[in-house]
Amino acid sequence: MSLKLTIQDQLKTSLKTKDATRVLVLRMLISAIKNEEIAQVKREEGLSDEEITAVIARQIKQRKDSIEQFIKGERMDLAEKEQKELSILQTFMPEQMSDEKIRSIAREIIAGGKSGFGAVMSAVMQQVKGKTDGGVVKKIVEETLTSQD
Repeated sequence: MSLKLTIQDQLKTSLKTKDATRVLVLRMLISAIKNEEIAQVKREEGLSDEEITAVIARQIKQRKDSIEQFIKGERMDLAEKEQKELSILQTFMPEQMSDEKIRSIAREIIAGGKSGFGAVMSAVMQQVKGKTDGGVVKKIVEETLTSQD
C-alpha cells in the first residue's frame, strides 16, 4: 500500500474515533501532498512514496522550528500542541538512521578521496536522504572532518 493511501486510511480511522488533533494533522498533510503534486505537475499519477516522505520531512522541520520559537517566546501551550503534531508526522517517516551509521558513511566517503565540507556533505546526503535529518548529518560530517585533521 502506498504511503498516500496509508495516510488517507488513517484519516478515515481518526475521523471515526474523533481524534481531533490527528484529523487536523492528517488533513494538513494530505493538503501539503496535493500542493506538491500540483507544483510538480503530477496531479494525475501522484507522488512517489519517496517524494511524499520529503513532504513529510518538510512538515516535520516546520514543526521543530515552531517548537523552538514557541519555547523562546515562553508559549509552552503552543509548543506542546506542535510537539503532538510532530509526533503524529514522525509515524509516517521511515526508521531514522543511527548516528554511528551516518558517521561510518562519512568516514567511507572521506577515505574514498572526498575532502571539504560541501563535497562530503553532498555525498553523505545522497546516501541517507529521507532516512535522517539534515541537521544531524551536518553535525556528524563536521565532527568527522575535524577528527580527520
